[in-house]
Order: sequence, then structure tokens, then C-alpha cells
Amino acid sequence: MEAAGDEETPLLHHHPPSGLYQNGDSRLNTCDATVDVNGQPAAKASTGNWRACFFVLGIEFSECLAFFAISKNMVTYLTSVLHESNVDAARNVSTWIGTTFFTPLVGAFLADTYWGRYKTIVIFLSIYTIGMLVLTVSVMLPSLMQSSNHGGIHRVAVYAGLYLTALGNGGIKPCTSAFGADQFDMADPVERVKKGSFFNCYFFAINVGSLLSTTVIVWVQDNVGWGIGFAVPMILMSLGFAVFVTGRRVYRYKTLGESPMTRVSRVIVAAARNCHMELPDDCSALHHLPSPPIEATFKVHHTTQFRFLDKAAIVPTPTPGKKDVEAGPWRLCTMPQVEEVKMLLRLCPAWVSMVVFFMITAQMSSTLIEQGMAMDNRVGPFAVPPASLAGFDVVAMLVLIPIYDAVLVPFARRATGLDRGLSHPQRLGVGLALSMLAMAYSALLERNRLAVAATGATVSIMWQAPAYTILGAGEVFAAIGVIELFYDKAPDSMRSLCTALAQLAVAAGNYLNSAVLGSVASATGWIPEDLNDGHLDYFFWLMTVFGALNLLQFLLCSVPAMRHTRR
Repeated sequence: MEAAGDEETPLLHHHPPSGLYQNGDSRLNTCDATVDVNGQPAAKASTGNWRACFFVLGIEFSECLAFFAISKNMVTYLTSVLHESNVDAARNVSTWIGTTFFTPLVGAFLADTYWGRYKTIVIFLSIYTIGMLVLTVSVMLPSLMQSSNHGGIHRVAVYAGLYLTALGNGGIKPCTSAFGADQFDMADPVERVKKGSFFNCYFFAINVGSLLSTTVIVWVQDNVGWGIGFAVPMILMSLGFAVFVTGRRVYRYKTLGESPMTRVSRVIVAAARNCHMELPDDCSALHHLPSPPIEATFKVHHTTQFRFLDKAAIVPTPTPGKKDVEAGPWRLCTMPQVEEVKMLLRLCPAWVSMVVFFMITAQMSSTLIEQGMAMDNRVGPFAVPPASLAGFDVVAMLVLIPIYDAVLVPFARRATGLDRGLSHPQRLGVGLALSMLAMAYSALLERNRLAVAATGATVSIMWQAPAYTILGAGEVFAAIGVIELFYDKAPDSMRSLCTALAQLAVAAGNYLNSAVLGSVASATGWIPEDLNDGHLDYFFWLMTVFGALNLLQFLLCSVPAMRHTRR
């Protein structure tokens, strides 16, 4: 992986404007072009900072509580209530989770182009809340309907609620983290440090919501009732929604700029239209424009990778005898616009690596739960719901995140010389290796469970705890690392889009898991209704092989590409 010597000058530099802070004093208003609710420059004393972030963290907590209350135990609901097969239930949950993490592309586009982040969050929160209401009511339909065909209506209502929540999630996932980060002035050194703390608190809120869902909410669903188990997160989300809206006067809002999709499209089209032109030897001959005052705080360097795209910035040679006509934006782009597209392309190999990683972690909401349902869930006097074992994944993250920051980063910093301790390739590589290890352990556990089941005995469900713990450790390195990577390496105007692209890797991983499950079901008998008659261990070994190949691809393709993200 990347050594300390490979750390070079970043492409994107932040330079606070000279004269902005003198003698310890700062301006009364923010310097990053944020405005208040009335459209006026945002005042530092009354807007943004932690006073606004608590509202954002609250809505993220309630959204995660609702999402994990559905995802962690939905396989159990589909098999026990809707009587779906193990394979169908696992595939349907993976497809729904994939859709949940695909819709952020829609939300990011609308936020960056038309509505802004706050309005996008409010609109999609409304859809999410309606979806939770539909899902809660759908649970009660069998008892309310006397018709003999209520089963079909029940199924339609359940999936309508599920996919309404998936749509609602599309405006929350890409916008809450970016909207929270908007509450800190990037030109203020003090607030810039606080922004790093916000991301730690953001992930802490996510994991607290996940922990409560996988323990308390899942227990309520299995022992009290599914209606109450869905109603509680619905009520909490409604309350969080109301509180979030009340904080609108203390938020800082980013003014809308040009659509990132349009910026990317213009570069590609201009490069294609200028494909017949020769690139100049000197990059200074490419099209440059003076940076506006706000954007002057960021300096983008030219790179030699993906040289074809540089043709979008070739200034046309004047034709003798003809009046010069100014080239349009679809014919001529600036060098910084070209470099923005290059930044996105350099992230693609790492994105592909993360797709397989999230396919492996998708087992926590599908095959690992089905494995747990075939094990002895008695722990002393308690019956542990199989979905609650995912709590070990959450606890591992809650414990390891502060350990990572307080212990591992300072230790690694002395070894690597990097401020962040581990480079992006090192952090992601460790996570990929841990996911492969978790699948190998699950395969060995399933082989042992089958051997014990042949004697008429059962294996304790607690033997699944190490698999969930290892996957949680892998997420600390890879899942959080990829969001950090996509935020750090993204152009400033495309932060929401890049956050959505990171979420899209989760979607693609779950879709891939659904496809693999379907292929395995049609070609083998590894996952029958009675797992004692199948070979779920073979499926886990298949995931292990995918993980090993993914790690090899990461080392050979993704790491070199990430090294080119710096000059």
C-alpha cells in the first residue's frame, strides 16, 4: 500500500484570503458565501456552528433508527409473516437496501441544482415519514380485513411502504452530512477544525441509532408486535422532522451554483468536439479564467492523467480573415473544470472495490440472519432475536471509532508521517481484508453447525458474534474511509454528488448480492428452506473468494489510481 513517501502535494489547496483574519478578529459574517434564512449573509454569532448541527444530528439519528429498524429484521418479517422463501426474502431485502442507497443520486442532483440541501431534506423527510406510516398501517391490515384475499393487499402495502422509505432516504443520505458541514465556515481556521469533529459526531449518531434498532426495536418487533416495532421509529422520525424544521432560522444555507451534472457533461462534450485538435506542450496555453473572490481560496493544479479531457480547454486558433466568435461553454471549458472531472474519474477504481465490500456486508441483513434462525438463540433465560446479533457490528464501530482516532492514528502517524495516520489506500485495504476474514469465519462456523445439526444438537447463536464484530471493524476502516476519501478528493462544487456516489456503492453492492443469491439459488441447492439440508457454508466461501479477488484488484488497480489523485 501507499508509503509515507508517496504523500505529495494535494491537487486542491485551501488558502484563506489574505487580510481575512488579523489581530485575532474575524468578520461578523461568514466568508464562504453562506446566507441565512432571509437570503442575507450569514452572521457568525447567530447562525451555524454547533447550535445548528444538533438539529442535523437529531434528524440523522431518527432516520437511522427508522432505517435500521426496517433493514435489520425485515428478512424475519418476510419469512415469518409474508411466508417468503429464504432466498426470496434475502433477495428482496438486498434489492430494497440497494434502492435505498441508489436514490441519493436523485436527491443530490435536486439539492445541487434546484432546491438546495435544506429544502431537499424537508421534502424527502416528508416522503420518508409517509412511507413509515404506510408500513406501520400495513402490519395491521390482516387483522382489519375480513376478505380472504387480504394477503395480496397486505404484500402490496408492505412493499409500498418500503419503497416510499427508500425514495425518502434519497434526499437525506447525501444532504444531511453536507448540510451539517455547511454550518462551519471553511475560511475560518477555528470552525474548520470543528467541522472534523462534526463528522465524528455524525457517525456516532448513526451508530447509536443502529444500536437501539438492533437491540430494543428488534426485541419489540419479535416479542411485543410488529405494529409497535414500526410505530415507535415512525413517531420518533415525525418528532425529529418537526424539531429540524424549527431550527431553520439558525441554519446557514449554500447558494445554488451550476449543476455538477452539467459541468461534467460540458467537459466530456467539449473534449469530444475538440478531439481533432493537438494538445499544447505547455499547460498554461489551456483556457484559464480569473477565479472569483470566493473560489480564490481554492487552487487547482493541472495534472497529466486523462490528457484527452484537456482538449476541452484548448483555445481555438483564430482563423485569418474571419471575425472571432467567442466559443460557447459546450465547446470550451476552463482548466479547473477539466480537473474536476479528472478528480471524479480517479475515484472510480476505489468505488468498484467498495461495491464488492458492501456486497459482503449485505450478508448481515440476509444470509447471516437466516443462519442465526437455524441456531440456538437461547442465552441464559433470554431468547435473542437473530437480527439483534448485528448489534455486535454496531458496538464494534462505537468502540473502535474513538480508539482509531485516539490510539491508532497517533501511532500510525509516527510510522507513516501522514497527518491522518493511515493513507486512504491503507485504510480501505485493511477494511477489505477484514471483510474477507469475516466471510471465512462464517463459512467455518456454518460447516461446524451442519456437523452438529447432523447429531440432533444445535450451536449457540453467540458464535456469530465474532463475524459481526469483524465486519464492524471492517466498516470502521472501509465504510467510513470511503466517505472521507470521496469528500476529501471531491471538487468543492460536487461534494453532494460525490457523497451520493459513495452511497451508490452501497446500492450496487446490495444489487450485486441480490443477483448472486438469485444465481446461486437457480444453479445450486446451497440455500434451501431448511438450511440443514443445504450448504450455506459454500455460499460464504464464495463470498470469501470474491473478497480475496476484490482485495487483489484493489492493490493492483485502485491503489495506483489513488496515488494519481495527488501531483
